[in-house]
Amino acid sequence: MLYETLIKPLAFSMDAETAHNAAFSILKAVRCVPGAKPFLSALYSFQHPALESNLLSLKFQNPVGLAAGFDKNAELLDLFASFGFGFLEVGTITAKAQPGNPAPRIFRLKKDQALINRLGFNNLGADAIKNKLETARLSLVPVGINIGKSKVTELEKSGEDYIFSFERLYPFASYFTINVSSPNTPGLRDLQHQLSPLLSALKKRNLELAGSSRVKPIFVKVAPDLELADLDRICENCIENGVAGIIATNTTLSRDGLKETLNQSGGLSGKPLAEKSTVILRHLYKTAGKKLVLIGVGGIFSAEDAYRKIKAGASLVQVYTGWIYRGPSLTKEINKGLVTLLARDGFKNIQEAVGTEN
Repeated sequence: MLYETLIKPLAFSMDAETAHNAAFSILKAVRCVPGAKPFLSALYSFQHPALESNLLSLKFQNPVGLAAGFDKNAELLDLFASFGFGFLEVGTITAKAQPGNPAPRIFRLKKDQALINRLGFNNLGADAIKNKLETARLSLVPVGINIGKSKVTELEKSGEDYIFSFERLYPFASYFTINVSSPNTPGLRDLQHQLSPLLSALKKRNLELAGSSRVKPIFVKVAPDLELADLDRICENCIENGVAGIIATNTTLSRDGLKETLNQSGGLSGKPLAEKSTVILRHLYKTAGKKLVLIGVGGIFSAEDAYRKIKAGASLVQVYTGWIYRGPSLTKEINKGLVTLLARDGFKNIQEAVGTEN
């Protein structure tokens, strides 16, 4: 309750990005306190055999992950693992360092429990983050690395850009996410319609870098604004090029059904995205659910929200905006709630529930 009564009102009195940066400063200080991580883990973690999964040779203690965009520069991996997440995703990271778009660039829609962001892949760049990860305190859960195209790189050379980041960050990733769906980098979403060359190049480099080891699983993150025929084509491209799965979805450009009018460009996340992203997820599962692992993200604020994504076809889920609005206890609430929902429906393990509403 401390979050709802004190921390959230204070944070929401600030500009959204200012609040985010302040939170990171506090968390960095907290990390240095002896015993902080075990304390946080005891407070926010919840474990149960029904939540455990083995997917793509990775062990997940629970299906709830922190979505990309929160820890863009992989600064607090060890600490975020203490908040009860089953996995973490960092980034989006680009080959070249870039400041992103001018501020202000994150906006709250409190009545809708939503955010609009047009950050534009602000990050330190692949080389700097590689150097950071070489000396970082390691996470105890799987870590995905989300990579995108540098703004200054021409679309025709985007493959080289992705490969650069892929190579630099390869040793540190449990899996990679190829971000071709952010609305905040000009032309980026066009890559969703010409994916095969990029995925083919990544597959080749993945095999070379893996050597005698297992290749790193690769996911593609898609937009919620695609036509179903485009999604089908993406599924075909992914399967043909050995992609492990799809993350559905990124933020939306739609403003349909909002209670609050805010004339700001950028991608919308949060509650208004929940149904739209689930529809996409359901279609992807029907199309390729036996061949691709799906991760559901968009509008998850409760165990019921997460369970709907799972029954629609998600093996794993991710939170971002919900975590900001509901606070750090959300992860534990979702995991505890999922155990209750699984027992109610007669499932012994979370993976038994995947896709059951299709």
